[in-house]
Amino acid sequence: MYPGRSEDQKQKLTKAIIKEVTEIFECSEKVVSIGIEETEKELWPEAVYRPEILEKKKTLYKKPGYNPFD
Repeated sequence: MYPGRSEDQKQKLTKAIIKEVTEIFECSEKVVSIGIEETEKELWPEAVYRPEILEKKKTLYKKPGYNPFD
């Protein structure tokens, strides 16, 4: 994500993701880990979009509705 979210927002997001993952997959919280990486907006296309979205299209279940290279 872009920098600027508060620690409280990140903690709330983490708790919400853990809640859903453990319910849907019927697993323990102890087997779930979540990492959040902040990337500056101007670095996003090459640091994140190309390697994690363009090069991994087959693994995406929700594709973004934008392309910074267009």
